[in-house]
Amino acid sequence: MKADPKTEAAVLAVIDKFTESYRNRDVDGLMALVAPDDDTFLFGTGADEKPTGPDEFRHQAERDWSQREASDFQLSWGQVSAAGPVAWVAGVGTCQGPIGGQEIGSPLRLTAVLENRGDQWLMVQSHLSLPASDQEDGDSVPV
Repeated sequence: MKADPKTEAAVLAVIDKFTESYRNRDVDGLMALVAPDDDTFLFGTGADEKPTGPDEFRHQAERDWSQREASDFQLSWGQVSAAGPVAWVAGVGTCQGPIGGQEIGSPLRLTAVLENRGDQWLMVQSHLSLPASDQEDGDSVPV
């Protein structure tokens, strides 16, 4: 069910703070948006990127930053749905920044599940992915 305007704004504000904290390499700001639960989960773009719990989530962010000079996420489309204290969001955009002195840009997809706890929304699950670059529009599988 589509989120009401107040919930949508609150959830998108968390996503905006998440991307801002990531861009600024603010690990404490990033972690303040993530539920402190042992089963908080993230799928990243790498095959081995599936941190579970806040310590692994923190380590994943720090690993990302150690391999890039800088990075920026820009989301250009998003959809927020909610039921009770749970909301889920899907968005597309780009990730860009220098790697090895060369500017790199790639399309990015984001999904996340957030839970309202008291007066704040926290991420309990997220998934970042890159669309299959060798899959043509109209094809259901990369061939």
